[in-house]
Amino acid sequence: MRKRDPLLDAKILDATLEVLGEVGADGFTLDRVAARAESSKAAIYRRWPSKTALILEAINHVKYRTLGKAPLPDTGTLRGDLLAMFKPMSKQDSERVMKLMAGLTSLLTEDRVLAEAADSFFVDPFAEAHAALFERAIARGEIPKRADVKAVSRLLPKLAAYRSIVERKTFTKAFYVQMIDLVVLPALRAT
Repeated sequence: MRKRDPLLDAKILDATLEVLGEVGADGFTLDRVAARAESSKAAIYRRWPSKTALILEAINHVKYRTLGKAPLPDTGTLRGDLLAMFKPMSKQDSERVMKLMAGLTSLLTEDRVLAEAADSFFVDPFAEAHAALFERAIARGEIPKRADVKAVSRLLPKLAAYRSIVERKTFTKAFYVQMIDLVVLPALRAT
């Protein structure tokens, strides 16, 4: 048995998301992925038993890339930390993410496993980062200990996903600041 090539695996996973973003669920085929990855359909099937398995792994492959490996900001205030988390996307990256979300959307209505994976991809990395910032704010006495960190940590990423998928708008800094000031901080202090 031949050893799997991790570089080819990564190339196929990246190609999967690119194709999905370009042609959506209806035009998504393994032939297109193979052509984009400069591989073969057989090589894909040796690695993944189905289109769903391939898409799931592709989602997990890039799940934490958006946050990068930089440490969480520590400005001394929760609001400052949340503002420092905002990283504007280039127009090209923003369009790529919007296309990927649009491509995934039609699949999400048909496949619960993919829907959960997409939620995990778009929400979890940011929710985990926000929860860490909220816990630090609790330790500083900035928000009450009884604050519902788990629920509130998912608000901003869910709003971002909704804005992108449903409203088809980019998640701008102005919108982000408004959500922090009108939704997140009041919710943490009210719980």
